[in-house]
Amino acid sequence: MCQMRVMMEHTSGCEQIMEDVTALEVTPGGVVLSSLFEEPRLIAGAAVKKIDFMATVVTLCEGAGPHG
Repeated sequence: MCQMRVMMEHTSGCEQIMEDVTALEVTPGGVVLSSLFEEPRLIAGAAVKKIDFMATVVTLCEGAGPHG
């Protein structure tokens, strides 16, 4: 099973938001992250910036719409 780590990019750097993420859903309100043993978590106003499959890391950014 492949589980991802999710990072939030800020102007000052990146912070880890959640690890062992098994599902990610982009919604109009932001990004919903799910894992096996936690309730789904909405990251309001976030957008997916980058997915690195080799490093199993998803990077989110703030305030960007679905088209940047």
